[in-house]
Amino acid sequence: MITELSTQEKVIGVKQSRKAIRDGRAKRVFLACDADPAITGPVAETCAAAGIPVEEGHTMAQLGQACRITVGAAVVAVL
Repeated sequence: MITELSTQEKVIGVKQSRKAIRDGRAKRVFLACDADPAITGPVAETCAAAGIPVEEGHTMAQLGQACRITVGAAVVAVL
Protein backbone atom coordinates (compact mmCIF):
# COMPACT_ATOMS: atom_id res chain seq x y z
CA MET A 1 0.00 0.00 0.00
CA ILE A 2 2.85 2.40 0.68
CA THR A 3 3.84 2.14 -3.00
CA GLU A 4 0.70 4.07 -3.94
CA LEU A 5 2.22 7.19 -2.37
CA SER A 6 4.57 7.68 -5.31
CA THR A 7 1.76 7.75 -7.88
CA GLN A 8 -1.40 8.92 -6.11
CA GLU A 9 -2.43 12.52 -5.56
CA LYS A 10 -1.54 13.32 -1.95
CA VAL A 11 -0.76 15.96 0.63
CA ILE A 12 2.18 15.67 2.98
CA GLY A 13 2.33 17.00 6.52
CA VAL A 14 0.02 17.42 9.47
CA LYS A 15 -1.57 20.74 8.55
CA GLN A 16 -2.29 19.91 4.93
CA SER A 17 -3.53 16.43 5.82
CA ARG A 18 -5.88 17.72 8.51
CA LYS A 19 -7.29 20.24 6.05
CA ALA A 20 -7.85 17.48 3.45
CA ILE A 21 -9.58 15.33 6.09
CA ARG A 22 -11.75 18.22 7.23
CA ASP A 23 -12.68 19.08 3.61
CA GLY A 24 -13.59 15.45 2.87
CA ARG A 25 -10.87 15.05 0.22
CA ALA A 26 -8.74 12.43 2.03
CA LYS A 27 -9.39 8.80 1.07
CA ARG A 28 -6.67 7.18 3.21
CA VAL A 29 -4.16 8.49 5.76
CA PHE A 30 -0.70 7.14 6.53
CA LEU A 31 0.72 7.82 10.01
CA ALA A 32 4.38 7.23 10.83
CA CYS A 33 4.86 4.81 13.72
CA ASP A 34 7.93 6.70 14.98
CA ALA A 35 6.31 10.16 14.93
CA ASP A 36 5.33 11.94 18.13
CA PRO A 37 1.94 10.60 19.29
CA ALA A 38 0.96 14.15 20.26
CA ILE A 39 1.09 14.93 16.53
CA THR A 40 -0.41 11.77 15.08
CA GLY A 41 -3.00 11.09 17.79
CA PRO A 42 -5.37 13.95 16.94
CA VAL A 43 -5.10 13.11 13.23
CA ALA A 44 -6.00 9.48 13.96
CA GLU A 45 -9.00 10.60 16.03
CA THR A 46 -10.20 12.90 13.25
CA CYS A 47 -9.87 10.05 10.73
CA ALA A 48 -11.83 7.69 12.99
CA ALA A 49 -14.62 10.23 13.34
CA ALA A 50 -14.71 10.76 9.56
CA GLY A 51 -14.48 7.04 8.73
CA ILE A 52 -11.19 7.40 6.87
CA PRO A 53 -8.90 4.33 6.92
CA VAL A 54 -5.55 4.82 8.64
CA GLU A 55 -2.36 2.93 7.79
CA GLU A 56 0.33 2.72 10.46
CA GLY A 57 3.51 0.70 10.71
CA HIS A 58 5.82 2.70 8.45
CA THR A 59 8.54 5.03 9.71
CA MET A 60 8.80 8.71 8.90
CA ALA A 61 11.78 7.96 6.65
CA GLN A 62 9.83 5.29 4.75
CA LEU A 63 6.86 7.61 4.22
CA GLY A 64 9.14 10.42 3.06
CA GLN A 65 10.96 8.12 0.66
CA ALA A 66 7.66 6.76 -0.70
CA CYS A 67 6.51 10.33 -1.32
CA ARG A 68 9.83 11.09 -3.02
CA ILE A 69 10.86 13.82 -0.60
CA THR A 70 14.24 14.08 1.10
CA VAL A 71 12.88 14.39 4.66
CA GLY A 72 10.64 12.20 6.76
CA ALA A 73 6.87 12.61 6.87
CA ALA A 74 4.75 12.07 9.97
CA VAL A 75 1.40 12.22 8.12
CA VAL A 76 0.48 11.68 4.47
CA ALA A 77 -3.08 11.82 3.13
CA VAL A 78 -3.99 10.20 -0.18
CA LEU A 79 -6.66 12.22 -1.97
